[in-house]
This record gives sequence, C-alpha cells and structure tokens, in this order.
Amino acid sequence: MTDQKRRGIYLLPNLLTTAGLFSGFFAIVSSMNGRFEAAAVAIFVAMIFDGLDGRVARMTNTQSEFGAEYDSMADMVSFGVAPALVAYNWGLTGLGKIGWLAAFIYVAGAALRLARFNTQIGIADSRYFQGLASPAAAALVAGLIWVGVEYDINGQDYGVIVAIVTGVAGLLMVSNFKYNSFKELNLHGKVPFVALLLIMLIFVVVATEPALVLFLVFALYALAGPINTFRTVDKVRLEDVVGDAADPHDVEEQCHRENKTQDK
Repeated sequence: MTDQKRRGIYLLPNLLTTAGLFSGFFAIVSSMNGRFEAAAVAIFVAMIFDGLDGRVARMTNTQSEFGAEYDSMADMVSFGVAPALVAYNWGLTGLGKIGWLAAFIYVAGAALRLARFNTQIGIADSRYFQGLASPAAAALVAGLIWVGVEYDINGQDYGVIVAIVTGVAGLLMVSNFKYNSFKELNLHGKVPFVALLLIMLIFVVVATEPALVLFLVFALYALAGPINTFRTVDKVRLEDVVGDAADPHDVEEQCHRENKTQDK
C-alpha cells in the first residue's frame, strides 16, 4: 500500500496543469480554423490555470517533482508553441521565411527561458525574474492578436509589426533584464478598505475593454524590465542585457579585491 501511494501523483494540481495544457492546445487548433479571438482568449485562460496549479500545490502541500516537470512541459505548449503558431497563422504567413523565423525565435526563447528558470530554482532572487516570464510574453503576443481581432484588423496587413512584437518577446525571455515577480506581495495581511474599491475599479476597467487593457498592461510590463535594469546599474554592460549574468558573489569578491588594491 505504501509503495502504491508513493508511485501515485497528486490529482488536483496536475488537473489544473492539464487544464492549462488543454487551453494551449485549444488555442493552436482554434488558430488553424481561423478563430483567432478564441485562440487569444484561450492563452489567457492557460495563464489563469498556470497561476493556480502552483499555488494550490503549495496550499495543499502536494508539490512533487512530477508536478514540476509536467508544469514546465505544459508551459512550453501553452506559452511557447501556442502563441507562436497563433501569431504565425494570424499575421506572419505572408512574410514567408521571415514570418516563421520570427515565430521560431519566440519558441526558442520560451524553451531557453523555461530551461534557465528550472535550473535557477532556489538560487535566484525570488523578487525578480531574469528575463520576461513566458506567460507574460505569451500575454503580450496574444493581447496583440486579440486587439487586432477586436478592431477588425487583418494581421497579414501588419505582418511586420506582428513579427517584431513576436521576435522581441522571444528575445526578452532570454535577456537578463530584471522583472518584478510580485512574489513579495502579502495576500494574507489586512489592507485598507479603499484597496478593495481600487480592485473593483480595475475589474471594471478590464471588463470594458479587456483586449486593449490587457495588451497595454503586459506591453508596459515588458518595457519595465529594460527600464528597471538600466536604472539599477551605473554602466550598462553586455552581461546586463544578454548572456551569462554576473554572479553576485563574484561581483562582491571583485569589489573586495579592488578595495584592497586601492588601500595598498
């Protein structure tokens, strides 16, 4: 009995992960059938399930290595392959090789981003993401498509813009720009009554124009990474943008050596 229980998997968090995976797959199929609004909305739905599965696993103490691996693979489909294919079907087919190369840059960026994130669990500063998180990048691309459909814009007429947004989103994922993770927010503490009113106001604003509001929110968040990075460094180096980021311990040791040299 003990061995059988140990070999099993936790149902609830993995069920939520499966729902997110289904949403990503549904987005791909919908875009193949020309239903681009449904495809974009499905990617946002996948984001909701992705945010829930980890929190539910922690709340119910049902974390597992299987769940972590499964979540990563589901994220690759929902936030890596799905946004790229939806963008390609909506606005990149007319660009030929440039179109599918822009989509591939996004897919490769998502794969590298997820692999780097998995190797930095427990090491990186939890207050920040290194590079744009794949759900946020997916929301940026899906938001653009959703806005285009809402305003009756033919994506093929603006293929260059779609390619730039898709490619830039892919590159931001593998950058070293610092993005706030908002994990330090205390959701269990008390807040002023006016905070509840502000949250209600936000819901009203999003409900009036969900496509435009969500796209603008994630576009601003994507821009916040470079801005935060350039504000926190005195001199911008290549490691601050892309490549292997400097190890904080190495930087501290180098500064210590420089101070000793100056003292001599």
